[in-house]
Amino acid sequence: MGDIRRRGAVALAVAGLAAPLTLALGTAPAQAATSCTTQTGPYQKQVEKFLGLTVDGKQSTTDCKAIQAFQNKHGIKPNVGYAGSVTWGVMDLMKKQKAVGNNPNKEGKCPTNKGRIACVNLTLQLSWIQDGDRLVYGPVPVRTGRDGYETRTGLKKIYWRDIDHVSSIYNVPMPYSQFFDGGQAFHSVNLSMWNPPGSHGCTNMTKKDAKKYWSLLKKGDDVFVYGRKPGT
Repeated sequence: MGDIRRRGAVALAVAGLAAPLTLALGTAPAQAATSCTTQTGPYQKQVEKFLGLTVDGKQSTTDCKAIQAFQNKHGIKPNVGYAGSVTWGVMDLMKKQKAVGNNPNKEGKCPTNKGRIACVNLTLQLSWIQDGDRLVYGPVPVRTGRDGYETRTGLKKIYWRDIDHVSSIYNVPMPYSQFFDGGQAFHSVNLSMWNPPGSHGCTNMTKKDAKKYWSLLKKGDDVFVYGRKPGT
């Protein structure tokens, strides 16, 4: 980000160290992070169904271990195997993302008259590249700004690219950075795309997807961000 400041741009956001879908934690039992709760959560049945467990709405050792493994995979805290609102919120988002299939711009909200454009749907935490009405790449899950550090909406342009960028604000690497609004950029992170509560404004991607975006986009290409991330 220091490079951006020297160029006179506003470095407002970078990748967060924590992630996409901010929802209330709800009431979860206060136990050590390595323990496994015996308490039934408010979203027990939904979580059991999502994980392919026996759907009886009652916490079991099997349920807890499966839920805890999911929480550990995606950095969800507390990771005690409790079927709370954050865990279910991540699962519900995954279901909605999957339902989009290969038609992410079905509602026509991302412009089709700009040629090649990168679209970001904050509501579904998805991004894709299209050329007119032709899908070029994606949709892929992304991790956008948390509450207070929201990824700004609107039509923008990629104005600077830095493949090995390092944030001077947060001192974290931002590989394959493509800046489109002040300090907000597409870039890769070594985190789950569903790791709550979100970034500090950037659109986080997996390394694979960030590399693909780097190869498909160039300086001057359009970016359109719309919707509202849950919890912001």
